[in-house]
Amino acid sequence: MNPNPIVQYLNKHPEQLTKEDLILFIEDHDIQMVNFRYAGWDGRLKTLNFVISSREHLENILVAGERVDGSSLFPFVEAGSSDLYVIPRYKTAFVNPFSEIPTLDILCSYYDRDGNALEGAPENLVKKAHDAFKKVTGYEFETMGELEYYIISEDDSHFKAHDQRGYHESSPFTNWENFRTHAMKLIAEAGGMIKYGHSEVGNFTKEGFAYEQNEIEFLPTNVEDSADQLVKAKWIIRTLAEQYGFALTFAPKITVGKAGSGLHIHTRVMKGEKNLMTQNGELSEVARKAIAGYMALAPSLTAFGNTNPTSYFRLVPHQEAPTNICWGDRNRSVLVRVPLGWSTPTNMINSVNPQESGDVIDLSDKQTVEFRCPDGSADIYLLLAGLTVAARHGFEMKDALKVASDTYVDINIFDEEHKEKQASLAQLPTSCNDSADELMKHKDIYKKYNVFPESVLKSLSDFLKRYQDKGLIAKIEDDDNKVMDLVNKYFYCG
Repeated sequence: MNPNPIVQYLNKHPEQLTKEDLILFIEDHDIQMVNFRYAGWDGRLKTLNFVISSREHLENILVAGERVDGSSLFPFVEAGSSDLYVIPRYKTAFVNPFSEIPTLDILCSYYDRDGNALEGAPENLVKKAHDAFKKVTGYEFETMGELEYYIISEDDSHFKAHDQRGYHESSPFTNWENFRTHAMKLIAEAGGMIKYGHSEVGNFTKEGFAYEQNEIEFLPTNVEDSADQLVKAKWIIRTLAEQYGFALTFAPKITVGKAGSGLHIHTRVMKGEKNLMTQNGELSEVARKAIAGYMALAPSLTAFGNTNPTSYFRLVPHQEAPTNICWGDRNRSVLVRVPLGWSTPTNMINSVNPQESGDVIDLSDKQTVEFRCPDGSADIYLLLAGLTVAARHGFEMKDALKVASDTYVDINIFDEEHKEKQASLAQLPTSCNDSADELMKHKDIYKKYNVFPESVLKSLSDFLKRYQDKGLIAKIEDDDNKVMDLVNKYFYCG
């Protein structure tokens, strides 16, 4: 039942796809072009197009890859030694849903002139982080993302949801359900493992335009594949929006006083097929150690997940976005949320459908913990690599369980009666400038096991510092025109 036509036709799991498998599919489906796609420093997919002229040409493309100019893609690659190879990862292949010419697209990895994986390449950072996690813990790390976005179109609807009350709304009170389901179908056919899609809280009208927020959420899978899926999905959603003829943005904030768009990341630790996040119906020590790692590195993780000044207009109180470094159960004001996780074995399906007898079922394998700080400006590969490092760090911290205990809250920390507790909690950075400082404070943790090269961390820190946004929120938060100038500048971020 896999929706990817390549997987369907070859009847193989993506991990098993070979060069000969792709050639067979290309020949049997009259594929005329191959596109190599690879992430640049800006987090977007870049493209190299090939017209297939012969079987020999096709084999050469799939085996040798091609050269690209690394200095034009990454600031840490010097122009004097900038030639890099891009080598296709067969498991990522998908049929391009937009090309008029039948085309096969494949994500690629970067290699240097000596044939070694490029140290600072985005996809390689995730792989190295995961390898280190597995070596230190003996477990595997899985993630899943929630892509939130706004669609902006002419306000011509007769049915309107209440302002900021669009959560899970249905047609005709939502205008773009068909777009969302169309995007979900294309993402699934490109290899994305989708959990569900729905309309989100944000909806409003302004100056003759309707703004509607939607979300597509993925299923958990190993962190390396999860990163690939999210990057593909963003490209598909944007390209489809261009075909529909409306503006679409993943920007963290698009106007004052309305819901921003996050990129929440759910995480879990696995041993084979077993989810280790719960034990005896409660959150396990494994889960709490990972959470402690997130707490410890939270200030610097914003360098990967909140990468332009508008990010910090989203991280404000009373907007279901975190400001304090803490965690809790089902609480959307915390940095790390433990969502409802079917922790108690039950047979609810029988209660709803008496014709189904069934047994009491333990569904605790669904449990994740959600990191709620990142937004659509995030560099997905760097963010997921950073989260994997943070989870590993939690297992290496001697006081991890104490850190988890000290940062747990079971209250709404924004309530007036709990202001003392809020004051006792560490704060997330409030600017790109501060985020860059925190990144360099934690750089040795990210560099450990040769995961992040110093050159990548330094380039990212320099990039964030260029915004010069320290104290910017306080200066312009009451000036709608200045805020909107900033929003428009970073409208197509990430």
